[in-house]
Amino acid sequence: MKVRDADILIVPGYTNSGPDHWQSRWQSKLSTARRVEQAEWSKPVRQDWTASVAKAVNEAERPVVIVAHSLGVAAAIQAMPQFQRPVAGAFFVAPPDVANPKIKPRHLMTFGPYPREPLAFPSVVIASRNDPFCAFGVAEDIAGAWGSLFIDAGDAGHLNADSGFGPWPEGSMTFAKFLTDL
Repeated sequence: MKVRDADILIVPGYTNSGPDHWQSRWQSKLSTARRVEQAEWSKPVRQDWTASVAKAVNEAERPVVIVAHSLGVAAAIQAMPQFQRPVAGAFFVAPPDVANPKIKPRHLMTFGPYPREPLAFPSVVIASRNDPFCAFGVAEDIAGAWGSLFIDAGDAGHLNADSGFGPWPEGSMTFAKFLTDL
């Protein structure tokens, strides 16, 4: 699949992805990419966030490829029962452990727990060994349950601009390969 053949939905996490974040950079470079907007980025409500993701998927005109980061992964996964269109694939980066009672802010737990069934579409989960929002083993277990290709990003923090992943060329190349294989 090529970029022009897909509706690429950028699904940011808690507080959105700023201009230096790799998601924002990819959105500006990928001609068919659009951001799933949330009414309240800093006080996420599961029902609202999942409805926004489902609406974007259901309004798509081409096959959908989801590119989600952090809480955006949880929103996309929890929105799946509302999808009325098939998803061609999903690229999930730094999923948070929304079942962890120590997660901060605590209201992020309302997005959990994750379903454990295999996904109905190809997916990749990329996780860091030192992500403050999810233990590496938890991310690996989630990816295994979903039947996702799991990629170890090493010690990469939360894979966001704050941890040095603005341009993230390795991620871009991995996404290009994933898209080509769809």
